Amino acid sequence: MSFTLFADARLALARDSLAGLSTGDALGARYFLPGSAPADLTLQTLPPSPWEWTDDTEMACSVLAELADRGSIDRDRLALAFAERCDPRRGYGAGATLILRLIRTGTPWPLAAASAFDGQGSCGNGAAMRVGPLGAYFADSTARAAAQARSSAEVTHAHPEGIAGAVAVAVAASMAARARLDGHRPAPERLLAGIAVALDPGTEVHRSVNRAAGLLGRPLPPVVAALGNGSRVTAQDTVGFTLWVAATHLDDYPTAIRTCVRAGGDMDTTAAIAGAVVAAYTGVGAAGGVPESWLAAREPLPTWLP
Repeated sequence: MSFTLFADARLALARDSLAGLSTGDALGARYFLPGSAPADLTLQTLPPSPWEWTDDTEMACSVLAELADRGSIDRDRLALAFAERCDPRRGYGAGATLILRLIRTGTPWPLAAASAFDGQGSCGNGAAMRVGPLGAYFADSTARAAAQARSSAEVTHAHPEGIAGAVAVAVAASMAARARLDGHRPAPERLLAGIAVALDPGTEVHRSVNRAAGLLGRPLPPVVAALGNGSRVTAQDTVGFTLWVAATHLDDYPTAIRTCVRAGGDMDTTAAIAGAVVAAYTGVGAAGGVPESWLAAREPLPTWLP
């Protein structure tokens, strides 16, 4: 079914995805230390509010602000926004902090991004963690979601795996938001196949998404053993797992977040990525969506977000 998606509808989808990203990020961050997560997340075991979000949310807000202002990604503007809004207290990694400091002090972003890891560029999960709302914004075109995700990634991640991670998550969120508009949930294997088609088959992220499809229906421990849980903080160790979670629990946001917490590892980032994709499908407050009580417990988003 073809349709016209106007700017206000795009932003509504993106904002729901951001709600899922930021709430998952903030809740996952509360359990980041080993042994701090309960066996399950119930009203009785949830941590007291406010749940503070991390760099995942701060950067995702800059992506959404750019889309709200221009309708597309301008890499020069986005790089400067990332650099100027970077609050080190939000948990930025050392590599990201260095890249953003270089940009802030006048180094062109292509040089700053390429300087990471002795010229290899970053293959970290940072580009993937912030891109879900962009994918939801382009619910009418996975091709455009992929192209814009690439642009959003390149300003900090010059490595092909880091870029592939962003493309994979954006396409997943685009497909999820489109399914919400169509009123039909895609089968998990179909969602993962649609993501894989958009990726360079030479990347480990592509291979991880394909492995995720072969692990549908399996218990969590062997899935984590095969796909990772973000503990190495790379796209290769993060994206396949988060998309397995999203495909498995696309209509159940609380369960998707609980699964990320139970898996351990980089829980704020895995919950942010999976949460962004799932919320693009479920929305906020509806059955299976982001619970209003969780959203209320999350720290308010930045006042500069339009």
